[in-house]
Amino acid sequence: MTPSHSDLLVESLSKLEASQNQTNGKVDPGNPAGNHVSIGTPRIHEGYGFRPPSGISTPLIASTTSTSENLVPDSHGLGWPATSEEKAAREKKLAEAVRTILDCIGEDPDREGLLKTPERYAKAVMWMTKGYEDRLADVINDAVFMEDHDEMVLVRDIDISSLCEHHLVPFTGKIAIAYIPNKLVLGLSKLARIAETFSRRLQVQERLTKQVAIAIQEAIKPRGVAVVMEATHLCMTMRGVQKPGSITTTSCMLGCFRTQQKTREEFLTLIKR
Repeated sequence: MTPSHSDLLVESLSKLEASQNQTNGKVDPGNPAGNHVSIGTPRIHEGYGFRPPSGISTPLIASTTSTSENLVPDSHGLGWPATSEEKAAREKKLAEAVRTILDCIGEDPDREGLLKTPERYAKAVMWMTKGYEDRLADVINDAVFMEDHDEMVLVRDIDISSLCEHHLVPFTGKIAIAYIPNKLVLGLSKLARIAETFSRRLQVQERLTKQVAIAIQEAIKPRGVAVVMEATHLCMTMRGVQKPGSITTTSCMLGCFRTQQKTREEFLTLIKR
């Protein structure tokens, strides 16, 4: 039986999840395969932040590896998917930490205006980082279609907001995503959903831009992918150097967008119109 596009997509993204659980190309001498180690062993977030398959609602994927070799959530990240009990425990722990922060800055956590702030902030942080619980195979779902189209597909001015992982303050902006199909196209809304998934994690703009491009490349194997993001970072405007109005631009070009100047120039011209 010929595998469906959805099956091929799940297989491709699963391989990507495993291959990108390495630290930006650096191999851990104690873990040359780049796999996550068991819970309880200190690890930092690795690679592009893909979550390993787990949970009863995860699509079943045939695997020849033993249980001990399967990827598991690391001790510093949110596993996917979290149960309602796990989410409640995390929110409670976050709320307690926020009370400590309020106390440390000289505030009274028990005064009327701050009484429910720890719980509200805990829920807000869980929502702003909910991308850790998303798997791309589920985000894209079955929105992959056969189409005889070999010209550029571009979606621009996608609003993005994320949290800077260095200071835990927001950065906001817009992202433009383009690709040139190779027999397969993605549902247009999925481009925005992919960007949303990666933005709902602690991020740096450079990595976020690259993650979006690589995810699309692995999902449908197009001839090329281009992503450009422009954003304003509150860590630059409200603290530190304090330069309001400064804009950071990052880009990632893959395939023909990197190798062919005319294709790249066409993309850059279209996003400036």
